[in-house]
Amino acid sequence: MVKEVVRGGAAREEMEVVTSATTTTVAPALPTQEHRLPLSNLDLLLPPLEVSVFFCYLHPAPSAAALKEALANVLVAYYPLAGEVVVNGDGEPELLCSGRGVDFTEASAPVAELRELRIGMVDERVEMLVPAKKAGVMSVQVTEFKCGGAVVGCTFDHRICDAYSFNMFLVSWAATARGHGGGGPATSNAPSFFRRSLVAPRDPPPPSAPSTEALIDRLFAPLSSAPPPLAAAAASVNRIYRIAAADIAALQASAGPGRTKLEAFTAHLWRLCSRAASPRSRSCCMGVVVDGRSRLFADGAMSNYFGNEACCLLFFKKIPYGVLGSEDLRRKTLADVADDVHRWVVEAATGEHFRGLVDWVEARRPKPAAARAYLGGTGGRDAAVCIVSSGMGFPVREADFGTGPPAFASYHFPWPAGAGYVMPMPSARGDGDWVVYVHVAPELAKVMEDDSAVFRALESTYVFG
Repeated sequence: MVKEVVRGGAAREEMEVVTSATTTTVAPALPTQEHRLPLSNLDLLLPPLEVSVFFCYLHPAPSAAALKEALANVLVAYYPLAGEVVVNGDGEPELLCSGRGVDFTEASAPVAELRELRIGMVDERVEMLVPAKKAGVMSVQVTEFKCGGAVVGCTFDHRICDAYSFNMFLVSWAATARGHGGGGPATSNAPSFFRRSLVAPRDPPPPSAPSTEALIDRLFAPLSSAPPPLAAAAASVNRIYRIAAADIAALQASAGPGRTKLEAFTAHLWRLCSRAASPRSRSCCMGVVVDGRSRLFADGAMSNYFGNEACCLLFFKKIPYGVLGSEDLRRKTLADVADDVHRWVVEAATGEHFRGLVDWVEARRPKPAAARAYLGGTGGRDAAVCIVSSGMGFPVREADFGTGPPAFASYHFPWPAGAGYVMPMPSARGDGDWVVYVHVAPELAKVMEDDSAVFRALESTYVFG
């Protein structure tokens, strides 16, 4: 089967991957008492965005029937994922825990082998293996191949849960499928839903230090006073690359002592952005998504946090960023740029800044706000913008639904924004390699591909052996 695909104004033909599909709804195995849960203040900083993940399993792959049974059981504990997003009287989104269920699609593919898929070229075929979420909070699609392999894809509403929370769900779902807990509804791995005191705004909020207020105002802005959002890049491409463990280590060594792998990677990508920037983009804005769980409670109190009695699945992120001129970036060494990255990440990665942000949003509700990094930061609308979000906590090896861990797994996040998005995560091989999902302008993808010493093509032999 052939279909015509139009992206960025150009049409091309490509093979259809999915030929037949049926969709049912999987509800929690036990009834859910209907109630509403408002989102947290930090959740309200997010526009409606959908994030997907997908796992590739060689023969024997987990069956759709086994996945559906385990899903029904685990949704007893993770019942918010079986709910719906609605609008309250103030015009803000909130979660209706209705027990509606999760849309579950069973599909088949005409290609005989998973190896026929060019996983790295996401736009060609892979995006058809993740479900489009039409209703509810989450959707699942299982695509079976003639070789006995399968791809399990999930799409979820990012306002309702972040990657950390969704990873908790994935691990519990897989454990339930493997039979842990006696085969009944999963409860032993349930997250601690109801602890609103952990994230409630302070009443009254204490006086903030001038430096804290200045930093929050620099990182976030009410949409009414912010510049217009960057126009979506119509020609953005989705790719997946790999980086060898040795190359990651070399980057970290070049970045200088005390720098993390992610800081070194971000610095390297920032320099590549300067090479890809158009003449109009005289500056490059680089943002990093920072997880606030450990910053708010160093004792690990939020390590199993998924929501609370009036605040469900929390997007606990903050996006510090830096802006440098393209020429300055080209002249700087990797170590110099890594120093810049380290400085502005550390500046924002404190518990006081996260608590201050919760109070900041509360003082402005119901007016919406957004991270300035998405809007070009201080570089304005002509800045080249890229956001890095670490997926190194992705539980690839734990996504074993009873037939073994996946041969490959990745996020898929083609967000409708002008900023680029890059997410490194561990390879399913477990050897220290990274796989890197990117949603960027073609010019940056070309520069990354030319940088073969770091970003390498994702060959089928690497993925499936």
